[in-house]
Amino acid sequence: MQNANAPESSLIGEEYEVEVGPVAHGGHCIARTEEGRVLFVRHALPGEKIIARVTEGEETSRFLRADAITILDASKDRVEAPCPFAGPGKCGGCDWQHAKPGAQRRLKGEVIAEQLKRLAGLTPEEAGWDGTVMPAEGDKLPPGEVPQWRTRVQYAVDAEGHAGLRKHRSHEVEIIDHCMIAAQGVSELGIEKRTWEGMASVEAIAASGSNDRQVILAPRPGARLPLVELDKPVSVMRVDEHDGGIHRVHGRAFVRERADGRTHRVGSGGFWQVHPKAADTLMLAVMQGLTPRKGETALDLYCGVGLFAGALADRVGDQGAVLGIESGKRAVEDARHNLADFPRVRIEQGKVESVLPRTGITEVDLIVLDPPRAGAGKQTVHHLAGLGARRIAYVACDPAALARDLAYFAERGYRVRTLRAFDLFPMTHHVECVAILEPVKKDV
Repeated sequence: MQNANAPESSLIGEEYEVEVGPVAHGGHCIARTEEGRVLFVRHALPGEKIIARVTEGEETSRFLRADAITILDASKDRVEAPCPFAGPGKCGGCDWQHAKPGAQRRLKGEVIAEQLKRLAGLTPEEAGWDGTVMPAEGDKLPPGEVPQWRTRVQYAVDAEGHAGLRKHRSHEVEIIDHCMIAAQGVSELGIEKRTWEGMASVEAIAASGSNDRQVILAPRPGARLPLVELDKPVSVMRVDEHDGGIHRVHGRAFVRERADGRTHRVGSGGFWQVHPKAADTLMLAVMQGLTPRKGETALDLYCGVGLFAGALADRVGDQGAVLGIESGKRAVEDARHNLADFPRVRIEQGKVESVLPRTGITEVDLIVLDPPRAGAGKQTVHHLAGLGARRIAYVACDPAALARDLAYFAERGYRVRTLRAFDLFPMTHHVECVAILEPVKKDV
């Protein structure tokens, strides 16, 4: 069956009966047609027999993207998706609503293991990892219940002003009346109940460290902001249609978050971990791995609003020193505010690869890096490896980028001491890892 609007060479709409193979990075599984075509199939599970319908691809494509539209032989790990908006052709936010929570974590573990082996040449044992992906505190729930963890939700708005979420790999909006993984503080705002005429998107933020609530409105060109009347008090920000900057309309320009016993100001929609337990979970994993000592020097790279820099400063004490580097101007302002009571902390603004060489730093005791999804890259990794740190903590939201960078560290004499993985994005394919590295001991 072929899509009448697709080009002649398109295979969109074609259906294949296939057996589903292993999970792959990106929230899908791999299958092959009888002719040997590779399918990246969503809404399937390893070992199942399904009918897959092609959603992207042509005769000449290296692989085709597809949805499992009929399950002929189901996996024991399959459940009925709790969310009515999950499934083929619907919301693209969740990848694994159709899998038991324990199976989701196993699948994520298999992806991490595959990426480590393929890109870094490491087995789980060589990476100091037991192969498990740990759930966040409070996320183990009875079947059919979904953790309400997403403290930041960006709603897309259709031409009629209705709020929803994007379909997978699409600009189309799936109109919803409730997002099951949204934190209670987001849901109670009632974003989905009202219309947002003239808006392209509405982002809702519910701080987990306070009662602060914020919405960020992105107007369509020439549109006026609506009067925001929601079910709970909120501050309102707007995205400038010319420069993309975020400006205060009314209320606070920031929300207050808590981690490591400290309050952190996060302004203008700046980065903060989305799961309410994530900041403390990752901070604790990093500090346990690094074991900071009084008087040590440390770097916090891609430092955001200063979560790890503050934790390091607290532990290295007045005789130690911490340098943070962050590219975002507002995040740097927030980090300096958040860490003002640590005189031995300095925060520099700019890209890590540009600022770090200019600092003149030639040696350091500890390094934390929490790079964006693309990773730190070869140049930065090689520079860091030359600073002689006794331990390095790498916080990664993408296992492929982590594995690539671990291979670069290995080239310069650093091995993975331990690796831990955390399921801080339930129902999605995303997973967070913390790798602790140390120099390889040279034979005398």
